[in-house]
Amino acid sequence: MWRQSSYQSNEECGTLYVIPTPVGNLEDMTFRAINLLKTVHLIAAEDTRQTKKLCNHFEISTHLQSYHDHNKLKSGEKLIKVLQDGNDVALVSDAGMPGISDPGYELIETCVSSEIPVVPLPGANAAIPSLVASGLPTEHFYFYGFLPRDKKTRKGELEYLARLRDTFILYESPHRIKETLKELVTVLGPERKASITRELTKKYEEIIRGCLEELKQWCETEMIRGEFCLVIEGTSENQSQSNILWWGSLSVEDHVKHYIVEKEMSSKAAIKQTSVDRNLPKREVYQAFHIKDL
Repeated sequence: MWRQSSYQSNEECGTLYVIPTPVGNLEDMTFRAINLLKTVHLIAAEDTRQTKKLCNHFEISTHLQSYHDHNKLKSGEKLIKVLQDGNDVALVSDAGMPGISDPGYELIETCVSSEIPVVPLPGANAAIPSLVASGLPTEHFYFYGFLPRDKKTRKGELEYLARLRDTFILYESPHRIKETLKELVTVLGPERKASITRELTKKYEEIIRGCLEELKQWCETEMIRGEFCLVIEGTSENQSQSNILWWGSLSVEDHVKHYIVEKEMSSKAAIKQTSVDRNLPKREVYQAFHIKDL
């Protein structure tokens, strides 16, 4: 066990400050965050060009070091050495909270395992404002972030999310938002309530609320720009799970058997219907069903 006392002086090493930056409006930067960025030994930045703009705006001259997904191991080693030498470091991403759908987790994990203090600052992020403004239940919620890009893995994750009873939050890029909404309608059903927040805190901020089918139709007719945050209603006691994913707990083989036994379908028809339900190629369903015969 390691008990960190964040605000007691530590002569053995420096402190890693995890500092959120504005997701749009620079006025969301806190005084404390600005002061720390001015006084730490260096700033570890996801994109030094982006962070340089922020620093110039607030007259921050602290040295910047690149730290992102492609160099996090090598850069992380250098940052740990700086901290172990007794210097404070600030960790920032391009926007929002580092470590939340942004680089930072590995560096923070290494600091904790090395007993280097990690002090997080509260501040701007996209998920919580989007949740609060959605009009959906906020007492309990689940933050997921970005869905996987692999289509099969992505579908499996959506099937998992479809069974959640709590409101859940997704991030999505403008390049994939249309496809994601189509998949959400297919897996969760068209009537599930949801909201989309785009361009949060910026001049063209929009919050679009409705059912998933309405949001899909809106997206198909709009010029898609900006990063998106989706807030989606959880399933409820009154919403029959069987109408959404009654087969969610079944293997592909058992899914096919259900149609053969319960619906008295031929194996060919059962395989076809299973492929439609799961949005899988018929060949893949056929192979899964007949694998015992191989």
